[in-house]
Amino acid sequence: MQPILRRVGGAMARWLIEPRSHASVNPPTPPEALAAVLRPGDVLLVEGVSRVSAAIKYLTQSTWSHAALYVGPGAGLLHPGDVFVEADLVEGVRGVGFEEYAGLHTRICRPVGLSASDRDRLVRFIVAQLGRRYDLMNVFDLARYLFPTPPVPLRFRRRMIALGSGDPTRAICSTLLAEAFHAIHYPILPMIEPRRADEPNMPETMEEQWHVRHHSLFTPRDFDASPYFQIVKPTLERGFDFHAFTWVAGDPAPAEEAAARTSTSSA
Repeated sequence: MQPILRRVGGAMARWLIEPRSHASVNPPTPPEALAAVLRPGDVLLVEGVSRVSAAIKYLTQSTWSHAALYVGPGAGLLHPGDVFVEADLVEGVRGVGFEEYAGLHTRICRPVGLSASDRDRLVRFIVAQLGRRYDLMNVFDLARYLFPTPPVPLRFRRRMIALGSGDPTRAICSTLLAEAFHAIHYPILPMIEPRRADEPNMPETMEEQWHVRHHSLFTPRDFDASPYFQIVKPTLERGFDFHAFTWVAGDPAPAEEAAARTSTSSA
C-alpha cells in the first residue's frame, strides 16, 4: 500500500506545483537586488503561482505561500549556485539558487540580533536537513482544498496546514524553517500568557510566561507577522530617491487627477 500511496502522492505533487495561468499583480524583486542585501539566516517569503500556492494562500489568508532560508554561497550546498534551502513538494528538502524565484513577488524577513555563531548554528542545522522528503500527507490535505476551495472557518485554517503524517523525517517549507529557528531558541510567534509572579511581598505582580508554539503550526505568513523579524526592502536598502523618477510626459499630477475626479463626480 505504501508504494502505491507514494506514487499517487508524487503524481499529485507534480500536478500541484504546475503554475496557474495568471501571475501575481505584485512586482517581483530582481535577483541581483536580492543578492545585494540578503544575509545568511534571512527568510525569503515567496508569493507562488502554482496550484498548491493557491491552497496555502487561501488557508493562511496571506500573500505568501512559500518560505526559504538564505544560507549564502559558502554553506556547502550541492551546486555552486545554490544559496537557499527550501522544502519542495517533489524533491523534498533541497538547495536552490536565485533563479528558482525569478519573476516572483518576494519579501525578506531578517531575524534581529543574531551573532555570527547563531547564524552559523542556524545554517548548519538546516543544511543538515537536506534530503528529507516532503510530507506527502500534507499534499493530500492541501489538494482537498482545491476541489473546489471550501469555506473553512478562519479559526481552523492554521490547523489545516498542520495536518500530515507527523513523520519527523519529512517536512513542509514553513515547519522546516520553524524547526531551524527553534533549534537556536529564536522566537517567531511564541505563545505568551500572563501568570502571577512568585513574589510573597507583591501578590498582585504579573509576569509573562513564554511557550514554544509547535513547529507544525507555522505558516509562511508568520515570519512576516512576527515582531522579531525585520522586513528588508532591497529598493530602500540600496538607496531610494523619488526625485530621480522620470514620469511619462502628459500624465496628470496627483492634485490635478484628484480635482478631475471631484469635478466628474459632482457633475
